[in-house]
Amino acid sequence: MLLRIANRLRKLGRDASGNAIMLMAAGVPVLIGGAGAAVDIAQWYSWKREMQQAADQGALAAAWALATPANRDNFRTRGQQDFQNNLALTRDFATNPTFQLANYSNGNNNSVILAASATRRLPFSSFLTGSAVTIGVTAQASFQAGANYNACLIATGGSGTTFEVGGNANVQARCGLAALSCSDDAIMIDGSATVVTDSIATCGTASVPAANESVLTERVTGLTDTFGDLTPPDNTTPRTYSCTGRGQNSQASPLAGTYNGGLTVSCRTVFGSGIYVINGGALDLTGNFTVTGSNVMFVLRNGATLRLGGSGNNNTVSLTPMQASDFVALGYSSSLANRYANMLIFEARNSNPTQPHIINGNSTSLFQGSIYLPSGTARLNGTASISSTCLQISAARIEVRGNAYLDTRCTTSQTNSAGSGTPRVLLVA
Repeated sequence: MLLRIANRLRKLGRDASGNAIMLMAAGVPVLIGGAGAAVDIAQWYSWKREMQQAADQGALAAAWALATPANRDNFRTRGQQDFQNNLALTRDFATNPTFQLANYSNGNNNSVILAASATRRLPFSSFLTGSAVTIGVTAQASFQAGANYNACLIATGGSGTTFEVGGNANVQARCGLAALSCSDDAIMIDGSATVVTDSIATCGTASVPAANESVLTERVTGLTDTFGDLTPPDNTTPRTYSCTGRGQNSQASPLAGTYNGGLTVSCRTVFGSGIYVINGGALDLTGNFTVTGSNVMFVLRNGATLRLGGSGNNNTVSLTPMQASDFVALGYSSSLANRYANMLIFEARNSNPTQPHIINGNSTSLFQGSIYLPSGTARLNGTASISSTCLQISAARIEVRGNAYLDTRCTTSQTNSAGSGTPRVLLVA
């Protein structure tokens, strides 16, 4: 009997016919758990993706509001609206977002951070952990406010270094500097030069001394040439320049009109009011003479170049521009007259001079109004000394060199527009 029982136990031990059932019984909980986990993970992923997209859009909306002065106080409301509008799956259980201003890339409170979360129980995870699942998201967007830029010294060239101050030059121009060039080092101010201004703006980048960094704005995409669509007036009456009298009594009294081949002062000169067209050659006011003119405009055509300043201590140049009423009296419309007003020197855009326009020497000059040289280079060098209550220079390129001194004191209302910077917003995290 005992032997028979032992044989049967041995046969039972060798029998594998029930292993599959046992393995299945052991694996079913694992299979069900894996399926449950996969469902929960897929749900988490969907929630996370939706909330992150909503956070990104909310941060961008808040940043755009911060970049726009009129909407700045409402940035939280704008951000929350865009956050909520991008929710669907998590709308009913996501928290309201919080917003915090933060520094970004050496800026001061120039970015906004949005944070939000969503908490909900899921069947499988809550069965295992006994608690709900929380998903958190953050997004950060930087912003740069748009601004209107005025400048009394504007380099209008579109590329390269177009505004350069070097040597021991001294520029006093609180009314602002600007360069439309979008190149690196569009503005370069040497460390030994002195520039006192309230604003420096460029489409590109600028290399400036530490003292000027606080007023520098780079990568401004909305800078424009305010006179870019304006053509100069004309005066076709032919004229010539000549001096009468001898010695110290020699004097010239030129009249408005066209001077073919240029105009070079060679004695004390008093310009009559009106429009002077310099057709080729040079407008040369550098002689050692007193030069005056009220309500005048000089138009440079066909490569004519400008020579201002003096060759001696007795050189004094005092020029003031025409006003709107002067142009209206000549038959121009009031809208065009207002744009021509205060333009002292106007270079035709296609003039293409082969030499720079130079303000040179040791003269003490008093200019008023705008000097507009869109086709050439305005170069102030040597010991040029210019003081003005409001002189504005716009040129394709501006160079201030040597010991040149320029002091212009335009008020905000007088200063030419340099365009408007477009607000910039960037999702950074």
